[in-house]
Amino acid sequence: MSFQEIMGQDTAKQLLMRGLRQDQISHAYIFSGPPGSGQKEMALTFAQALFCTNRVNEDACGECLECRKVKHGNHPDLHQIAPDGSTIKIDQIRDLQRIFSYRSESGNYKVYIIDEAEKMTVQAANSLLKFLEEPPSPAVAILLSDNGRALLPTIQSRSQWVPFTPLDPERMLQILSVEGISPTLARCAVHLAAGLGPCRELLGQNWFAEIRNVVLQLGKESMGRGGSPLITAQQSVFKAGLGDHLDMLFNLFHLWFKDMVHALYHRHDRIVFIDELDFIVKHAHSRSAQQWIDAMALAAESKKKLRYNMNGQLCLESFLIGIEGQH
Repeated sequence: MSFQEIMGQDTAKQLLMRGLRQDQISHAYIFSGPPGSGQKEMALTFAQALFCTNRVNEDACGECLECRKVKHGNHPDLHQIAPDGSTIKIDQIRDLQRIFSYRSESGNYKVYIIDEAEKMTVQAANSLLKFLEEPPSPAVAILLSDNGRALLPTIQSRSQWVPFTPLDPERMLQILSVEGISPTLARCAVHLAAGLGPCRELLGQNWFAEIRNVVLQLGKESMGRGGSPLITAQQSVFKAGLGDHLDMLFNLFHLWFKDMVHALYHRHDRIVFIDELDFIVKHAHSRSAQQWIDAMALAAESKKKLRYNMNGQLCLESFLIGIEGQH
């Protein structure tokens, strides 16, 4: 595990490598960015470099005893915390403080990684704040979050901000193509997931290809291309057992409408549903750019309604009626 092996995230890498090179290590870092953008991998790489006894150009050697311990997940000075249920509780932070009250045997930094740090309870966050300010031994905190701004302002002000961004879809597409994944499916996945891990996970689900097909069918029917979208939705979504994936269905619809806008402006290289290029180019002019943008907004709104526990079938039906009514 080395910085060189991590794809993208150059800003984050440069920041951390400069700190290692200049021996200016902050006592706390916030790695903030979308899920799947490789924060955990970067945190472990950084910890390994901090412990490594034969560091080469700010990168861990991967061979020394310290590196091997990190790789095998049994380094005594590296501790990881994740939510226990839906939150990170004060007892988890207290356990950490207890472990850290003993000095490191090797004189190393002690490093702790808190995953989904925004899920700390108020008590846990306040307890962590005290610990950040007065660690009993040289300690480095790495807080991972997809929304670092949700952390206590006092924690934010005492930490170094390390930004993570979604990986470039084109770059991910190249890698997935080399792995032999269907380019039509991969092209959708890279626009829906922030990193290669989540992309591979999504592509591994059988329902993903099915829901994509349903979106194509409904998208065409809602433009008056034969069939009734409401009947199709009933049969292809709810009777086919895809009702649990409506969130993804609305995401894909968002991409479908966006493709129509790209086609209107002759940006064919940006079209996601590339296997439907002829259809998209032919029918994009059936509505104005504003109407397609309104349809995208409707997909986003429907997704929000789902999140607020609106009945799934009702939600999809009102969405389909809404996009048909935009002619």
